[in-house]
Amino acid sequence: MSDIPSDLRYAQSHEWCRLEDDGAVTMGISDHAQEQLGDLVFVEVPEVGAHFDAGDAVAVVESVKAASDVYCPIAGEVIAVNETLADTPESVNSDPYGEGWLLRLQPDDSTRIEELLDANAYEAVVQGEG
Repeated sequence: MSDIPSDLRYAQSHEWCRLEDDGAVTMGISDHAQEQLGDLVFVEVPEVGAHFDAGDAVAVVESVKAASDVYCPIAGEVIAVNETLADTPESVNSDPYGEGWLLRLQPDDSTRIEELLDANAYEAVVQGEG
């Protein structure tokens, strides 16, 4: 069973978001997503300063099985990326909600995070795929 922390919000496409104290949003892929992908060998993150709308492809994660787009759950400007992933993409597998975060956004509207799935709703999505 995948780990689904209750303090995060989720997209149907398996990204997670955490609203930080400074109003920024940290995001990555869920434990379920990394399990489905298998061992990651490459992570491509966007440039700081890039702006994305909700639903835009924002990053690429590549495993021994396949390459997959990561979608932006809410609109915003990229204010930081996890540069350690260039050397240690496997940290997404080992710690998807911690060391394996992908990027931080300054959201256009931080209230949009409330429109994402809570842990219970996301768990239902994951179980529906099984």
